[in-house]
Amino acid sequence: MDGLTTTHGPATGPAAPERSWTVRWNRPPSPRLRLFCLPHAGGGAGAYRAWTRYLPPDVEVVAIRLPGRETAFRETPLTSVDDVVRAVVRQAAPLLDRPHAWFGHSMGAILAFEACRALRRLGLGEPARLLVSGRDAPHLPYRRPPVHAAPLPDLLARLHDLGGTPRDLLDDPSALSPLLPSLRADFAVVEGYRHRPGPPLDCPISVFAGTGDLDTTRDGLAAWRSHSGAGCVVRMFDGGHFYLHDDAEGVVPGIGRDLPGPPGADDPSGRTS
Repeated sequence: MDGLTTTHGPATGPAAPERSWTVRWNRPPSPRLRLFCLPHAGGGAGAYRAWTRYLPPDVEVVAIRLPGRETAFRETPLTSVDDVVRAVVRQAAPLLDRPHAWFGHSMGAILAFEACRALRRLGLGEPARLLVSGRDAPHLPYRRPPVHAAPLPDLLARLHDLGGTPRDLLDDPSALSPLLPSLRADFAVVEGYRHRPGPPLDCPISVFAGTGDLDTTRDGLAAWRSHSGAGCVVRMFDGGHFYLHDDAEGVVPGIGRDLPGPPGADDPSGRTS
């Protein structure tokens, strides 16, 4: 599904409990909002570092670094949505003292959605807004054949179809070998996910996608509306599955406009924050 984070070294053990999964790319002295960002499959926290250039300076960008990538490369990646969400919520809890929103692209969209549901179940409140990208609504079946345990040629074909993976990795499978554990684990997360019905979120939802993304449909994106009791908007950008990385300078400010403003300002759903 998704572009890869390239790092080196074998995966040798479970995630170290003392390691923080939250990467705070900027630290405003008094942030009005924390934006938690969850990665696409094969991606890492570094994908969101540049966002600090294009969002308001009082928005703190907090990316989630999952096991098995970047500086956490030696940790064993997780393979289920429930396990990832449980850990993400635990890691994010100390930073929920400010208004917050959650963003996720592709795999990250499901993780962000389920994290928001978990926050409510645990009595930790809900975010000011959920922002999801590159993924049809969670109750709809995943339309792609599973590849998490497929032969390497099938996995490479899937990556080629999605775009976003460096060409040199696709042309030289041996170079991809160090990334396979986390990549296959992430596909297992996506392909093993089964939505459990529940009440809609109380926060509004913004849905984003590329006009040429073959992994989404107009109806599938619009179906996110059933998961919010506070309004939902769908916004399209030029590009494919990785539209937001291909043109961050053009896309991220547009995403940022859907973030709640200062107290008393109108938000994009027509409510006041």
